[in-house]
Formats: sequence, structure tokens, C-alpha cells
Amino acid sequence: MSAPNRNVLWGRTLVDELVRGGVESVVVSPGSRSTPLVTAVADHDDLTVHSVLDERSAAYFALGRARRTGEVTPLICTSGTAAANYHPAVIEADRGRVPLLLLTADRPPELHDSGANQTVDQEKLYGDAVRWYADLPEPEAEERKLRSLRTTAARALAAATGTPAGPVHLNCRFRKPLEPTPVPGDVPADLDPLAAAGRGDDRPFVRTTTGTPRLDRVDVRPLVEALSVERGLLVAGPTDPPGVDPEAITALAHATGFPILADPLSGLRFGGHTRVTTTVGGYDGYLDPRVTDDWPDPEVVVRVGASPTSKRLRGYLARTGARQFVVDPAGGWREAAFRATDLIVADPSRLAARLAERVGGPDAPAWRERWAEAERVHRETVGDAVDDGAGGYFEGAILGDVADLAPEPATLVVSNSNPVRDADRYAPPVAANYTVLGNRGASGIDGVVSTGLGAGSATADHLTLVVGDLAYYHDGNGLLSALRCGVDATVVLVNNDGGGIFHRLPIESFDPPFTESFKTPHGREFEPTADLYDLTHVAVDDREAFREAYADSVGREGTDVIEVRTDAEASQRTRERLLEATVETLADGE
Repeated sequence: MSAPNRNVLWGRTLVDELVRGGVESVVVSPGSRSTPLVTAVADHDDLTVHSVLDERSAAYFALGRARRTGEVTPLICTSGTAAANYHPAVIEADRGRVPLLLLTADRPPELHDSGANQTVDQEKLYGDAVRWYADLPEPEAEERKLRSLRTTAARALAAATGTPAGPVHLNCRFRKPLEPTPVPGDVPADLDPLAAAGRGDDRPFVRTTTGTPRLDRVDVRPLVEALSVERGLLVAGPTDPPGVDPEAITALAHATGFPILADPLSGLRFGGHTRVTTTVGGYDGYLDPRVTDDWPDPEVVVRVGASPTSKRLRGYLARTGARQFVVDPAGGWREAAFRATDLIVADPSRLAARLAERVGGPDAPAWRERWAEAERVHRETVGDAVDDGAGGYFEGAILGDVADLAPEPATLVVSNSNPVRDADRYAPPVAANYTVLGNRGASGIDGVVSTGLGAGSATADHLTLVVGDLAYYHDGNGLLSALRCGVDATVVLVNNDGGGIFHRLPIESFDPPFTESFKTPHGREFEPTADLYDLTHVAVDDREAFREAYADSVGREGTDVIEVRTDAEASQRTRERLLEATVETLADGE
């Protein structure tokens, strides 16, 4: 590998090793100190380079792409506050177990603590939010250092995709010249080919083989016995990339007879398996003590994925006297009520498949029917209200319509705050081929637009992003990626003029400070963003108009923003009325 100077050689070597390790796309933001890395990725024929101007948006774009693919997406930025702007997405990637690789350019050591421009302490900048950190040595055309660099790149990819997956940070120091300027004698002509060009056949310099956590046969036997009961639940929370195997969970549901309570982000709410299992999705609309206090408790609960979105489901599980198994391949504790009795360190899909072959408990159709009946009442209550139109087009109905109208296959990205909660309660399990994603690791509203567009960049599926007005405003810079990165999307913007979620909380009764400090109405119209970012915009305020606009958007190319103007307080009162109606019907039927 020839190069005009050591910085160019260093950047090319690092990037070459990442490509050998399977990296296909990289996200870069403009800057000077990162020039050796940016020119290396730009010159590599096997890489797709996404240029995102704002580093915070860039990090979330990479996070969305990695969340959709389950593969490492590297990020490249210059020194200083550029790297600090990655931090929110790093936190989400850590908590959400999403593989990222952060390549932050830095100044040479002697410029630190000297008042030098754009120079900050970047060592271990992200603390313990990364799986691994390395401060790379300064570039040098020396064989041992180049072998070390390739080894470090291979180790970084392995750490990012390990158990649990997550972000890795490599800090990259460069002296000038940063550009591919020839420096005579900087790179020896007789440099060892192994160090400079890597191993033959495009193999990684170091290949990491990682086993999958699994239980020994002796440890499986008591678990089989525990699951051989009449009443049990399979609870699937938000999944980690690359997700769980629906066939394995379905096989366990068949073997045990247990219903699957599937979070919308679990990878189990939607798909063909819903035709042959009791898949439950409306639990947030009826798991009230007035209903469940008269139900028999489940005897056992098996939990996979992160903590469920639904507060009512979490509360129900905390009230039961069931033995609760939390299955996590990394041995993480993801159950904040502290009612779980067993932590199983194993791959959930493989464990489910093994258990399905061994469990032989008594069938209890009445237990499944209890859940199916509650689902039916909830769906009919919601359906009647939406069809009646009383109270206007409330926000929960929007998520139900998206789940009904999205084409197949589709990737649906749902914002935090009200949208993900409405998806949980009002988007029923169906056999549609949907991949539903959201940032539930740290559950922030920052970077949602960029996350959605990043996910869309990784697939040929139709992309729908459902986002609230504050999240849309918060990541307005991210809209530029639709044009710059060639992503087509239908953006459903639920505009209730502020933080509508706070109507769910007791602070609603205290005004002031509720309106100005919590709901924070902004009074903005978002149509101008269409001209700014070359999008199509349409505003609607009723169901018929929304469904027509959504169908039109799905049928054409480009990115469309469908702004649905809603009343936050009225929508919350509708949620409450529907909950009460469902609970009363179920309680009276006991």
C-alpha cells in the first residue's frame, strides 16, 4: 500500500481493516483534523459514505442504520466539540445495545492544555458508555505499529458487536500535513506488505470467534419443569439488534400454551406468527387492578428484551406472584420493579428453541381465552370510538392507521413520548411484514428524525417515521439527510403544540407552571421546513384526510411530511375514556 505520507498511510490502513471486517457504510461530518480518515473512506470503492453536516444528527443517523442492520456503522468527526455532539447517541447506543464505532480526530499531545484552538480532552470522552476505548498512537510508517493498528481495528469491531453490542471509541491523533501531500521519505518503499496491505484474500488481520451463551443440559431441566404449568406468559420487550427469532418464540408459545405479550418494538408484534399464536398487544388498555385482581395470577413469566414500554404491563407483572425469568445474553438486569426471581444468561432465541423441544405442560385454553377476550374488548372499544369520531381524530388513532395502511415490507420508526406509547396501545398485532424501531435505551426525543432516516438508508423497505412536534423541532437539522443521503420517507408529524405527554401526569393540575414550563406551547407551523429541506408538506386534521395523504405519500418517491394537527388535552381525555370503557366492560363480565 503506497501513500504520499504517514497520515494517509495510517488512514488507509485503518479503513482497509474496517472494510475487511465487514463495514459497508460510514457516516462523516466535515472538518479539518479528520482529513486523513475522510479521504481514506472517500477513496475506498467498497464503502458507502453518508455525509451529515451536524455531528449530533450524524451520530443518530448512524445509530438508526446500525439498529436496522445490527451491523457496525462507523462515525468520523474532527476534534473538539464535534466529538462531544456524539455523546447523546452514544448513550442511546450503550443502553440500546447498538453497535457503533466512533473515530474522533484529535490534535497531537503537545497541543493539549496549551490553549491551542479546537483542542479539548477527548480521552475516554464517553466514560463507561462505550464497550472499549483506545487512544491510537500517532501515525508512523513502522511495521509493528501498522500491525497494531490493524489489530486494534479488528478488536474494535469485535467489541462493538459482542455481547452486549454497543459503541466503541477510537481516538485518532494527527499532525499536519493532514491532506495527501507528498512528504519525501515519510513512507519507506520497502515497508512490510503484511503490515501495509494486510493479509491475503481480503481476510481480517484478526478474526474474532465469539460463542453464544447457552445453558448446560442440567440447567435446562429445572427451567423445563418450571414452565410445565397451566398459566404462563411470554413477555417480549424492546429487542436489541439483530432481534429475536420469531419462529423460536412461536415454537415455545405452542409448546407451553402461553400467550405472547409483545411490545411494538419487540420484533414480535407483527408478522406471520401472529396468525398461529395468541399474540397480545392491547394490554396497556386494560391491565388495571379492577380487571386483573379477579384473574388468577400467572404461575410463571418468561421475559426477553428490554423493559416493556407499557407502565401498566410493568405494574401488572410487579403485582403477580409468578416466578419470573429474565433471559438476557449479557446477564444484564433489565427489570426495574425488582420482582424477577431468576436471571438466565443465555441467548433468548436458542433457549426458546431448546425449551420448545422439552416442555410438556398441561394445556390451558381458558387462560389464553382470557387474554384473547380482553384483547377483543379493547379493540372493539377503540374501533367503535374511532369510527364514531367523537372527540375528533385523537392521536392514538393515528398510530393505528399507520399500522393498518403501511405497505409491506415497511420499516416503521416511532418517536419516544406519546407516539411509542400510542403504538403500544393502539397498533394491534397483525401478520404484516413490519420492522418497528425506536430509541428506548435512554428514551430521549433527541435525534429521532436522524434515527429514522438512518434506518431508512439501510433498507429498500418503505420507511415511515412517526414523530411528535417537539422531537421534530429538536432534530430539524436531521431532515437534510433525506436529500443528502437519498432517503425516501413518509414523516408523520403529530403536532399538538408542545409536550402533550405531560397531560398524563399530575402536574397537569398545577398551572402555573404547567403550560409554560411543561407543555411548552410553541405556536410554530412546520410548513416552511418543506422549502428549507426540499420536502413535500401537507397539513391535515381529520382521519379521512390523513388516510388519503398517507396513501398518496406511499405511492410516490421523495420524502413527504404529513402534519397532523391535534389537541393534546382532548387526545388524553379520549385515551382515558377508552381505558375506562374497556375496564368497565371487562370488570362487569367477570
